[in-house]
Amino acid sequence: MQDTSQTEFHIEHIFISEGHNFVGHHGKPPGTHPIKSVEEVECKAGSGLLGDRYFNHKENYKGQITFFEMEVFERLQKELNIFNKPPSAFRRNVLTRGVDLNSLIGQTFEIQGIQFEGVEESKPCYWMDQAFGPATEEALKNHGGLRARILTNGTLKVSTKTNQK
Repeated sequence: MQDTSQTEFHIEHIFISEGHNFVGHHGKPPGTHPIKSVEEVECKAGSGLLGDRYFNHKENYKGQITFFEMEVFERLQKELNIFNKPPSAFRRNVLTRGVDLNSLIGQTFEIQGIQFEGVEESKPCYWMDQAFGPATEEALKNHGGLRARILTNGTLKVSTKTNQK
């Protein structure tokens, strides 16, 4: 397991949505399921986030939870001159600060006592250009976030800037 105890793993936002707006909508308009900001969420090992669209999606699903770096969001705002979209536009579950999420691919790590397995980049798709703005898909390549499996149960909470282990 990667030692994240010395890492300042700050969680700024947690988002869930009951339905898909983009998955399954190819060639059609996006869905209208709202994304909900929550202060905490129940992580269920092997299942996902309680109340989220990917909860019990399929066995051993690699995207039971998704993480996204606030630093990437802020970089995109400046690079693309888009300041009217919230960080929820990317529809990732947990927005972090202070951790290079790509370094967690292939690693087991722990946040707030919950263990996760970093599986792969949450690759951006063409919908990002509609959800955030033109050129977003290209700008997000190699920085689309982290897809992970949940290995232990627990409650993940929006946090202050403290070490998380």
